[in-house]
Amino acid sequence: MMTPETFRVEAHRLVDWMADFLENIEEYPVKPATKPGDIIKQLPVSPPLQGESFDSLFKDFQSIIMPGITHWQHPHFHAYFPANGSYPSILAEMLTTTLGAQCMIWETSPAAAELEEMVMNWLKEMMALPNAWHGVIQDTASTATLVALLTAREKQSGFRVNDEGFSGTEKYRVYCSSETHSSIEKGAKVAGIGKKNVVKVPVDELLAMKPDLLEEAIKKDIQAGYTPLAVVAALGTTSTVSVDPLKAIGAICSKYNVWLHVDAAYAGTALLLPECRWMMEGQELADSFVSNPHKWMFTHFDCTAYFVKDKEALIRTFEILPEYLKTATRGQVNDYRDWGVQLGRRFRALKLWFVIRSFGIDGLQKTLRAHIACAEDFEAKVVSHPDFELILPRSLNVVVFRFKPAGEDNLETLNQLNEQLIKTLNASGKVFISHTKVNGVYCIRMVLGNTRLEQRHVEEVWSWIRDAAKSL
Repeated sequence: MMTPETFRVEAHRLVDWMADFLENIEEYPVKPATKPGDIIKQLPVSPPLQGESFDSLFKDFQSIIMPGITHWQHPHFHAYFPANGSYPSILAEMLTTTLGAQCMIWETSPAAAELEEMVMNWLKEMMALPNAWHGVIQDTASTATLVALLTAREKQSGFRVNDEGFSGTEKYRVYCSSETHSSIEKGAKVAGIGKKNVVKVPVDELLAMKPDLLEEAIKKDIQAGYTPLAVVAALGTTSTVSVDPLKAIGAICSKYNVWLHVDAAYAGTALLLPECRWMMEGQELADSFVSNPHKWMFTHFDCTAYFVKDKEALIRTFEILPEYLKTATRGQVNDYRDWGVQLGRRFRALKLWFVIRSFGIDGLQKTLRAHIACAEDFEAKVVSHPDFELILPRSLNVVVFRFKPAGEDNLETLNQLNEQLIKTLNASGKVFISHTKVNGVYCIRMVLGNTRLEQRHVEEVWSWIRDAAKSL
């Protein structure tokens, strides 16, 4: 067993290692050259009978684990949406882990519950969200979306499904665009609505949902005996950060009494910028909203901000009160275990509090604007180069483009070239880039939003892309 004295020594050692790692992260390959099975074959098939020294553990961490890690905090991690962190977030996580608090109800950690309430109110103010909304921290946007669908289901059924289960006569429908995140289908499966009852609404030339076709689908379903349950509007789709027209969609939802959930998992952070709040026009028509500070707000995974208009419907959907959880403060405080799926809850509010206080609103806005400026510059480089093509206009800090050498117009050939280009770049270890497809076109998807991103990184990656393209 580790003694307090040994813990103190090793903890200082790890903090030094952590600081060195983050300071020198650019010296690491973004993505390892690891092949399937490379890590597990270095691990013993059975656990040790006797305890081992921490020195032995840490050496194995460095020699076995580190070579197989993809470095999400690297400034040349441009694949997917980032899972950003920051120094104050790390320090808060250290304190959270040390406290080891289980924050399911107010009684189990009063400070955690009240800090979460205040931090969510801060976020609401910072993002100019409706003051009447109520916020809670969930683990991920997938969970938040499931919570929204379950609450919509219970409100629609008069809270009967929770008590009695499905009778077999319910025919619920959920609507989203063809570009919406896979968590919508997963949520429909878990909620018992069924994947086949998720209606994918066609999109326009910018890949945003067409409101007229949404209303057409709802009318058609009503005539066929279905009950429209919920619409999920995307403020920033996963592939291209396309923005659905919230106001028009909200008007349709109000007309047909359909729950409107807004999925702004990534792009929601941009609401910190007044110039980006056009995305939320019509927000008063929404029933729930989700955004992930653990993506673009420099707060370590996991930390999802979920807001709901009807707090009582949310609590009634999830509350359950065994004898051992009955407290004298019930009804006077927020017992957040009634606000979602989980009973056990981590003290996630602490790291978000540390980040907001350390950066300040000005610091957060400055960093976001710097990322968007980097993306604007990268977009300009693509547009001005004769052998590259912008597929869609830049959305926030995401650029979707492809390599298209002069004179080459065959779709299959171009798709193969771009697939090979990404493979070549990622194999170099210098950068990690992902792809998407837009109307059958294989595209390179560049996300310029890492905490440590600077303009010089834009220059570097553009140079690597052009050089790799020349070699194809």
